[in-house]
Amino acid sequence: MCLINFQYKSHPKYKLVIAANRDEFYGRPTAAAQFWEEEPNILAGRDLLQNGTWLGVTKNGRFAALTNFRDPSEMDPRKISRGMIVRNFLAGHQSPEEFLKTLNKEDYTGFNVLVGDTNHLFYYNNLQGDITEVPPGTHGLSNHYLNTPWPKVVKGRKNLEAYLSTTGEVQLDSLFHILSDAEQAPDSHLPETGVGLDFERKLSSIFIKTPDYGTRSATVVLVDHDNHVTFAERTYEKGEFKEQKTFEFTVQ
Repeated sequence: MCLINFQYKSHPKYKLVIAANRDEFYGRPTAAAQFWEEEPNILAGRDLLQNGTWLGVTKNGRFAALTNFRDPSEMDPRKISRGMIVRNFLAGHQSPEEFLKTLNKEDYTGFNVLVGDTNHLFYYNNLQGDITEVPPGTHGLSNHYLNTPWPKVVKGRKNLEAYLSTTGEVQLDSLFHILSDAEQAPDSHLPETGVGLDFERKLSSIFIKTPDYGTRSATVVLVDHDNHVTFAERTYEKGEFKEQKTFEFTVQ
């Protein structure tokens, strides 16, 4: 998952609104969002290579989402897959804060994670090592720290906040439209993350499409003040729309 735009406890109807894109190499095997057969409480997509996930919810109101920290020099195949962090939180019973305290930051390469339940939302990354309760407001998370002003984070956060400030009833298509923005940022605004200027350009858009790597799925999650959850996922095949699945339930 490479961009998570979200608004928390700032809307008259929804306590949490998420609009997120997962970017990955096209060749990495992936399952679309569904309730997992062996963990029927979990609704999430799935990385079929390591069996973890990047974003998911549960029937009892747990939520987690993860992004990698972009640092090509840090890759280490001996470490635990970061997608297992999301899976383990969703399958567990610890409070969000207690779960984060159990993580050994040395077990994983760089990551950011959001974990929460119906009342609290926490942010953690294993580079800074601090557990932070997310304040109300509109936020953005890509492959650096929460609200780092990368162009795609600034644009996604701004567009989400502008849309939510004008509507009481969120339309899924409007949030997916925000996530489909393929405009690249000017070179003067690009971060330097060690991947080279050409790839920095391609990664700077909210929606990414390259010959081998790009946005594989877009996910919208709405949780209203009555704890009714709407989870919608659009999947893409090499940048082209494939299908949309929508799930709705009320937290048990």
